Amino acid sequence: MTKADIVTKISDRLGVEKIETQAIIEQFMKEVKNSLETGENVYLRGFGSFIIKTRAEKKGRNISKNVTISIPAQNIPAFKPAKVFVDRIKEKVKVS
Repeated sequence: MTKADIVTKISDRLGVEKIETQAIIEQFMKEVKNSLETGENVYLRGFGSFIIKTRAEKKGRNISKNVTISIPAQNIPAFKPAKVFVDRIKEKVKVS
């Protein structure tokens, strides 16, 4: 499913113009990004959390030069689904 598909479904179900729906979804995504950029996690009860995870420093290899390099610690955005959400997926979606 793409963002366009989501816009269409929400627009059809609520009877709202697609342009308005798209603007709302764009603003929602912008607010989530802005919150994470300022170090603030976003919690959506029953859905999940957009959080910042810290990856520890680790060692890597530059294969072409055959040298060990240090990859610094870094923060990355992550999504952690709510338990209710996970349980529902386990119940509804069959393992293929």
